[in-house]
Amino acid sequence: MRRMTTLLAVMLVLGGTALAASPGYKDTLVVARDGTGDYRTLTEAFEHCRAYMDYTVHILVKRGYYKEKVIVPSWLENIVIEGEDVENTVITWDDHANIDNMGTFRTYTLRVDGNAITFRNITIENNAAQLGQAVALHTEGDRLVFVGCRILGNQDTVFTGRRETRLYFADCYIEGTTDFIFGPATAWFENCTIHCKRNSFITAASTPADVAYGYVFNRCKVTCADNVTNMKLGRPWRDYAYTVFMYCDLGDKIDAAGWVPWNVPEPEKTVRYAEYGCTGTSADTSGRISWARQLTKKEAAALTPDKVLGGWKPLERKSDK
Repeated sequence: MRRMTTLLAVMLVLGGTALAASPGYKDTLVVARDGTGDYRTLTEAFEHCRAYMDYTVHILVKRGYYKEKVIVPSWLENIVIEGEDVENTVITWDDHANIDNMGTFRTYTLRVDGNAITFRNITIENNAAQLGQAVALHTEGDRLVFVGCRILGNQDTVFTGRRETRLYFADCYIEGTTDFIFGPATAWFENCTIHCKRNSFITAASTPADVAYGYVFNRCKVTCADNVTNMKLGRPWRDYAYTVFMYCDLGDKIDAAGWVPWNVPEPEKTVRYAEYGCTGTSADTSGRISWARQLTKKEAAALTPDKVLGGWKPLERKSDK
């Protein structure tokens, strides 16, 4: 993963003296676990951001292990959170579903409720033992961007938790064991590495029937741990689940059938699974289940971020132009 640019490193040094974007507020904040920044935790930094901002605030996070359970509240927007070094700038927690009957949806390390939030060059980790569901990243907001991030966990690593919200992942590393990318949101994954740690399922989409798109993996690479021999691309958590792999390197450990129906009794009637232009031994579709399809060339060409994300251009921000 790339380190921060020289310009960003300078901003880390000077961030504490940035001019206020609005009286009493700064447009650059520095978080440092060792106390050399404006705040020692991300939670403290979020608490000191102005609600419903119409300008962008950069939160620059120095190297360190930030052991905190973090919520980006719903009244925050237009924030960029950028790590100094993706390998060594880590947000970590260790809840799992079987701690005091916690259940899946309270296990997150990071929950993002705000809109128009960007994370760059940072690791988000749930390092709980493999004792049940353990979410690292839980998204509820719309127009969320993750660039050059590592998202680490086991079962249920990434929960895209709210229907009709749009997410964009670019150049990220995402790992897990079972259903480790799941939920109802619409998400585009560009040039990401998807790493499988155990024989199981990558995705468990629950795309609603009236939502046109779910998960699109474009030019991604599927890798597997040495112990993995048989993975599936996905299983539908609900009827109408939507998942597409396009131009992806699927490696050689994806099961020939590719997908399984799970708890959808008649997947051929509702489930929307497709592939196009993938490579690797596992890209051979001759043994695929009958209700997963191959896109036509025309369909694949029409499947663009602009279309899937409803015209939102995730890498354009007012303050970056």
